[in-house]
Amino acid sequence: MNTSGELLSESGIREVIGWLVHGIEAAGALIIFAGAVWAFARFATTGLRRRSLIGEFNQIRLSLGRFLVLGLEFQLAGDVLRSAVAPSFTEIGQLAAIAAIRTALNFFLTREIAQERAEIENDQKEPARRTAAS
Repeated sequence: MNTSGELLSESGIREVIGWLVHGIEAAGALIIFAGAVWAFARFATTGLRRRSLIGEFNQIRLSLGRFLVLGLEFQLAGDVLRSAVAPSFTEIGQLAAIAAIRTALNFFLTREIAQERAEIENDQKEPARRTAAS
């Protein structure tokens, strides 16, 4: 089709994608913020009840880690979408660097979450074994 018959021009597409990117990045930031507020509130209420913080602390960290991983995924999605329309080599290079950093963060967060979860499960199984052996 010719330029006059197109639904959106390239500049129109860029503008729409710009709005979408802002929305996706805002969602990612909101997820991270909500996770931080939730984790702080849970930590504060646990501390006020003067319960043992060790086991609860690990659960809070795991939950916060999940929020961080999800928020980072949204941020990466926004970066990919930003470079979707006629990217320059500079934009591609920036996306590659950002994607590498965020992917590495996600990898290490996910690995730490899995290790913490395994430790918590082992700690929960250990008292049951001691009780059964007694």
